[in-house]
Amino acid sequence: MQETVQFYGCYRSKNIMEAILWKFRTGAAWRDIPEDLCPWQIAYNRFNCWAINGLWDKFFLKLRGLLDTEWVFIDGSCIRAHQHASGARHSENRAIGTSRGGITTKIHLAVDANGYPLDFDITGGEVHDGQIAPKLIELVGKADYLVADKGYDSEKLRECARILDMIPVIPRKTNSFKGNPEFDGYLYQLRHLVENAFARLKHFRAIATRYDKLARNYKAMLRLACIFIWCKDK
Repeated sequence: MQETVQFYGCYRSKNIMEAILWKFRTGAAWRDIPEDLCPWQIAYNRFNCWAINGLWDKFFLKLRGLLDTEWVFIDGSCIRAHQHASGARHSENRAIGTSRGGITTKIHLAVDANGYPLDFDITGGEVHDGQIAPKLIELVGKADYLVADKGYDSEKLRECARILDMIPVIPRKTNSFKGNPEFDGYLYQLRHLVENAFARLKHFRAIATRYDKLARNYKAMLRLACIFIWCKDK
């Protein structure tokens, strides 16, 4: 036991963090982490421990900058799950499902008026965007306008936004005969901001393809990607 403690102690936190970032950038398996950084078990155990304790969430909330929530944009995007993402225990939350794209995970993302990530949630790829939207709105908490596409067209969702004093800017479906006085064409044209955020997140290979077995670890990777986006533009 003493030898093990000494073995772990010889690796500085800087080396361990660099090993985590190497895996994050490349999307490689944990076992492929270069040994000159640190043994892969140490990097994985540290990353997993921080995910269990919610430290990645705290890092993100601490490091994100000043929020501009005059306009908030929400959307969902499916991520293909690699075969390495299979094999988790059935008792663990996996957030992996079957959709048109195969075995996928869906990221439900909210961004502010500048296109920076505010918060997100993940589900299996088969989950409809509208099912998670109320939770996403609660995570945002405060905004003047909520902008989303036709997939979020429902009175229940609009009411969720109004309860939090948000004006829903959501187009009606083509077969709808209801009026839509709150719709703002200019704001809806700016919805590309959330699409751009997805594109930036997918620059990181560990995000573009899901390799993590557990939902909490993939969410931790997403937190790390969001931190990079915020810090890079500061």
